[in-house]
Amino acid sequence: MKPLCKSLGALLGAALIAPASAQDNELIEEVIVTAQRRAESVQDVPIAVSAYSDAQLRELQVTELLDITRLVPNLIGSNNTGLGTANVYSLRGLNNTESVATFDPPVGSYVDDIFISRQNANNFALFDIDRVEVLRGPQGTLFGRNTTGGAVNVILKKPAEEFGGYVELGFGRFSEVRFRGSVDLPIQDNLLLKLSAYAIDDDGFVENRTTGEDGINYEKNMGVRAAVRWLGETATWDAAVAYVDNEHSNLLNLHDPEEDERYTLTGLRSDEPPPWPTPIHGAKAGRPLGNWVNSLSLYSNIEVDTAFGLLNIITGQRFLDHDFTLDFLNLARPYGGFTIANASEHHQFTQEVKLTGSTGNGLLDYVAGVFFIQEENTTDFADLLGAGGAFNGFQPVLLADRVLENDADALAAYLQVDYHASDQLTLTAGARWTDETKDIIYTPNPNWPRIPVPNAGAFDSTDIAALGYPLEQNAKITTPRLALEYAFNDDVMAYASATRGFKSGGWNARGTSAAQIEAFGPEKVWSYEAGLRSDWLGGRLRLNATVFRTDVTDFQLPSAVYDPVTGAPAFNTRNYASLENQGVEVELTAVLIDGLTVFVNFGTQDAEYAELNPSIVEQQTLCRADLAAGTAFADSDFCGEGVINHLGEIADPVRAPDYTLTAGAAYDIPIASNWELRPSAFVYTIGKHSIGSSGIPVALSDGYSVLTASVTLRNLDQDWSISAECQNCTDREQGTSFFVGLYLQDPRTWTVNFRKDF
Repeated sequence: MKPLCKSLGALLGAALIAPASAQDNELIEEVIVTAQRRAESVQDVPIAVSAYSDAQLRELQVTELLDITRLVPNLIGSNNTGLGTANVYSLRGLNNTESVATFDPPVGSYVDDIFISRQNANNFALFDIDRVEVLRGPQGTLFGRNTTGGAVNVILKKPAEEFGGYVELGFGRFSEVRFRGSVDLPIQDNLLLKLSAYAIDDDGFVENRTTGEDGINYEKNMGVRAAVRWLGETATWDAAVAYVDNEHSNLLNLHDPEEDERYTLTGLRSDEPPPWPTPIHGAKAGRPLGNWVNSLSLYSNIEVDTAFGLLNIITGQRFLDHDFTLDFLNLARPYGGFTIANASEHHQFTQEVKLTGSTGNGLLDYVAGVFFIQEENTTDFADLLGAGGAFNGFQPVLLADRVLENDADALAAYLQVDYHASDQLTLTAGARWTDETKDIIYTPNPNWPRIPVPNAGAFDSTDIAALGYPLEQNAKITTPRLALEYAFNDDVMAYASATRGFKSGGWNARGTSAAQIEAFGPEKVWSYEAGLRSDWLGGRLRLNATVFRTDVTDFQLPSAVYDPVTGAPAFNTRNYASLENQGVEVELTAVLIDGLTVFVNFGTQDAEYAELNPSIVEQQTLCRADLAAGTAFADSDFCGEGVINHLGEIADPVRAPDYTLTAGAAYDIPIASNWELRPSAFVYTIGKHSIGSSGIPVALSDGYSVLTASVTLRNLDQDWSISAECQNCTDREQGTSFFVGLYLQDPRTWTVNFRKDF
C-alpha cells in the first residue's frame, strides 16, 4: 500500500504547485451528481465517481450502457455469453457472469434511483439521458446490497417547462437503422409531459454456415417512455412509464480471416423452432435460436419540502419477461451442441422513503431513509447436450428440464451525517442495516424422468433439503461508512474513507442434480480509499486521483466440485476464498487551447486470492499429480477447472486487468459563421488479464487497444448536426468472455447520424 500512497502524494504535490490562470469561458463542464443521494458537484463528492453528461455521452458514442465500460478506470465489461441484453461489469476485480436469478451482480444498476436487480436485461439503450454516474467501490450505506464493486446510476431527463426536444436518425453498417427522439409538451404551467422513444434495427454480422442463414447476432430493439411532472408550491411529483422490447443475441462465433467474416456452426435456426428429438416441456420448446427481453417499468417520486428537509417517496415496479434458446457449444446438429432453452418472468417492487436536510445552521447535513424490495422470479429452463455420446448413438441427452421459483425480500434503514467541523474539514459517518430473506423452490417438468439412483435424474426441493442444503437464507448485516474530507480551497479537496458492503448469497441454480444445488453465503467487503479532487488553471485542467485497498471475505468464487454420482467435476460457486485488491485511478481533463480538449483516464490494480478453501488446495494437489504423471491438462479432471490453471497454479482473479487506459481528444474548428467542425477520437487500452476463471491459455489476453472516432458538422444557428462515427475502427478481433468457447467483441461498425434540436 505504501507505493500507492506515494503515488497519490506525488500527484497531490504536483497539483498544489501548478499555476492557476485561464479564461473563464474555457471551463470544463460541471456535472451535478447524486452519488450521496443529494445533488452536488462531482468535484465535491468524497467518493470515486466518474460522471458523464448527455452531451459528453453523445460525443463519446455511448449509446448503450456497455459502452460506458470504455471510459471508467478499472471498469471492464462485455455482454454475457449468449445474451446481448445483459452486461457483465467487472469493477476493481469484482464481477459475476451468471444471469440466473439466484445470483446477484456486485455492480448494481440503477435508473432514476430504482434498483435493477436482474443482470439479464441491464444493457439499456440510452435515450433522453441527463447523465450517467459510475460509483467505484462499495456503496453499501446509501445504495445498499449488491454494490460491493460499485454502482452504475442512470439519470433520465425530467419534463421541461417549455416546448422543445430533439430527433436523431442514423444509418450504419450491417444495414443498421437507428432512431431516437423526445419532445417536451407542457400541458399547464404546473403540469409537464415528456414523450421519448428509440428504435434500433440491424441485419446482424454472423453467417450460419450450417443452416445458410445470414444475420445472426442481429439487434431489434425499441422502447418508449412517457414522463409527467407536477409542480406544486411545496411538492413535486415525477411519474413515468417505460416499455422496452429487445431482441439481441451474443452467439458464439468464429472469424474467417480469408473471407473476413464472422460465422457460426450451430444447427439451430433463428427463423423456425428446433426439431427437438428429445422433448422439451412448455412454451420454451417452440422458441427458435435467439434472445428476447420485454420489460415494463413504472416509476414515481413524490418530493415534499418539509421543515426537516426534502422528503422523497420513491416507488418503482418492474415486470420483465426473458426468453432465449442458445447453443453454447456451436455444433452443426439440428438441436445444437449444448443448448439451453429458457422462459422466465421477473417481478420487482421497491419502495423508499428518504429525508435529506441540514440542521445547526448548516453544521450538519444528513440523509436518512428506509428501503424495501420484493422480488419474485420464475424460471422454466432446460439443458440439452446435443453432442451425446457413443453410448446412445450420439442422440441428444436431456440433462434437465425444471422450474425454479425464487423470491427475495429485503428491508433496510440508513443514515449518513456530514459534520462540518470548519469551513475546510468535514467528517462523515453513516450506516445501513439490512434484513434480507431469500428462498428457492424446484419443480421438475413432467418430461424429465426420475431415475431410481440417488441425486440422479429429476429432483425437487425435497431432494435438495434432504442433502442438508437450505431452501431459505437470511442475512442481517450493518454496512457502515466513515470519511474525512479536507478542502484546501474552493478548487482542491482531498478525502480518506473506509466503507463496508455486502453482496447477497444464493444457490448454484443451474445444477442438473440435487447435489449441485449448493448454497453460498453473502460476500462482504471493506474498502479503504484516499482521493484528490481538483480544478486548476481557472477551470481548464481537472485532476482527480484515487488510491484504494479492497479486502473481500467469503468471496463468491467459482471452482470445480465433484458430483457424487458421476465423480465428474462440475462448475460451482461457493465462498471458497478471500480477495485482496489495491490500485490507483486517475482522471485528467484539460483544455489545452481554445476549442481543444484532451482527457486521460487511467486505472491500475493488483488483485489476488487469499485464504483458499482446503478443497481448492486439494484440487491443486491432484492437478499437479496428473501433470507429473504426464496427463495433459485438457484430459485432467482437476487442471484447468475452477481457479486451478493448466500449470497447476492458482489462476489470477478473472477480469482484473493490471491496467486500463483511455486517452482521447476533441477539437472545435470554426469553419464559417455559425458553422463548426468537431473531430474527436479516443483509444481504450486494457492490460493483461484473463476472461476465464481457470486462467487456461485460450482465455488469457495480453491486452489490446480499441479505437473510437467521429467527426461532426454543426450548424449552431439552426441547432442541427450530422456526424460520421465508428466503433472498433481498426476492426480489432478480441475475446471478451469465455464459456466453452471464446466470445469475440463486435466487429467494426460505422454510423452516419443526423440530429435536430428544437
